[in-house]
Amino acid sequence: MGDKILGKTFDALSRSLDLRSVKHNLISANIANAETPGYKSKRIDFEDTLAKALSLTDAPMARTSAKHMRAGGSVGEVAPEIYNNPNNVVREDGNTVDRDAEMVALAENQMLYNSSIESLRRKIALLKYAISDGGR
Repeated sequence: MGDKILGKTFDALSRSLDLRSVKHNLISANIANAETPGYKSKRIDFEDTLAKALSLTDAPMARTSAKHMRAGGSVGEVAPEIYNNPNNVVREDGNTVDRDAEMVALAENQMLYNSSIESLRRKIALLKYAISDGGR
């Protein structure tokens, strides 16, 4: 978005909701495949990348070589990293899903999603209050 009125917080919360939705679908797929022989549990990470984009977008670093890593950037450019979960024990059938751990991860993701929604709701309420001239 990059809008000065809505700001970086609005952009970050919006992107967070998008990525939390992807995470929800991934965890749900893990749970659905808990009894599928050979299924490998998947994980998704985006929180660190999102935090780095938020902390460095105000002062982007210049890249003097194409081999240099990018620092900062747009919140909208934050992409999730999806990988096989290396921390699970492989069952005899080759499946690596721990249903209890997945249910905990799903509940945590849902709470974080709800808190992002609430933060967005409050940000919009503040904007509406300001637009209405402070309630006058």
